[in-house]
Amino acid sequence: MIERLPTPWGLVRLGVAPDHPKLKEVSRVYEKIAQRPGFRFLGNVEVGKVIEHRELMRLYDAIIYANGAQTDRRLGIPGEELPGSWAATGLVAWYNGHPDFQGLTFDLSGERAIVIGNGNVALDVARMLALTRGELAPTDITDPAIEAIVGASIREILVLGRRGPVQAAWTPTELREMGELAGADIVVDPAELELDPASAAELADASNIVQRNVEILHEFASRDSSGIGRTVHLRFCVSPVAILGEESVEAVEIVRNRLEADATGRIRAVSTDEREVIRCGIVFRSVGYHGVALPEVPFDASAGTMPNEGGRVLDEGGRPIPGLYCAGWIKRGPTGVIGTNKKDATETVDLLLEDARAGVLPERPAGGIDGLIAERGVDVITYSGWEAIDVIERARGEKQSRPRVKLCTWDELLAAARSG
Repeated sequence: MIERLPTPWGLVRLGVAPDHPKLKEVSRVYEKIAQRPGFRFLGNVEVGKVIEHRELMRLYDAIIYANGAQTDRRLGIPGEELPGSWAATGLVAWYNGHPDFQGLTFDLSGERAIVIGNGNVALDVARMLALTRGELAPTDITDPAIEAIVGASIREILVLGRRGPVQAAWTPTELREMGELAGADIVVDPAELELDPASAAELADASNIVQRNVEILHEFASRDSSGIGRTVHLRFCVSPVAILGEESVEAVEIVRNRLEADATGRIRAVSTDEREVIRCGIVFRSVGYHGVALPEVPFDASAGTMPNEGGRVLDEGGRPIPGLYCAGWIKRGPTGVIGTNKKDATETVDLLLEDARAGVLPERPAGGIDGLIAERGVDVITYSGWEAIDVIERARGEKQSRPRVKLCTWDELLAAARSG
């Protein structure tokens, strides 16, 4: 396993919200695999920088790229680049202790924050901004993030969805949590839950997940405000058309949408003439992730994925490249949860094994990556180095009754790894 960071686990460590510790227990599966003979972890090794794709192809019979979707999708509206307009991915990486994002500073001095998007990440961002010190304290969020969130002047967090409640992409578990916050009310306007004919028809045939979401939203809409602190307001059928401000974010202009079914039956949002300007101090854009190309590896820039068939990476002519595979978000785009990606990985590996049995995999000379890395003076972090980081973080956390207190800078992580 070749990893750019000194730590394994990817989004389990750096993407799952700190207040969702049970989701992180999937790391125990990784720990079991890491103890198996033949498994090696090579951290602090970046493909495309330390070692090239063509070099890997010369060294190994098969390669699986599982490098995810590393950047955010853009809104493509005026003002998106203003200071105070942030990709939600940056905030998530910052409060989770990603070493590349610890230099960011989020101005939380305004009274209103706007989150654009209707997926689980958008809810994560809204919820994290609404948590109290008591809710944050037992998690593995970074200490600077705790102080910033608790000390923020934010009174309202507004979550904007382009389509309606039936089309929202969150899960009932994530949504239900929004109504269980210790220091924030959840607000939904009952009028925004009135469905157009197309959405009503979609709901009638929808999964239990969607139907449960709509039930939860109706329950939220029936609540009275408690005035306990911050407010999280969920809005539907609105799209940002501009982020406004002179030197930094001051407001967001939105347009009201109506929903229509297209020729395929899919519900799409159509802009109306009804517009509104909402003042705010900060904006978090959460409209999806996007894959990043690796040098020399086939890539579909529009989809943000590697062109593939079931996980077999395809060349320009649409033919499978022997020995080259992909899995996860770089394979099919940023959709699904941990269980979805497990199934996806199984599909890819089944094809790899099928190709091995059929003699399709190219046979490479015995050896490996070690010689090249040694020549280039790379400070490789092995699994024992990661275990040293893990021990230190858990020990720091134990003193505070927390699962761990993360090392958050490259220098700290590399120094801890060397100690192991």
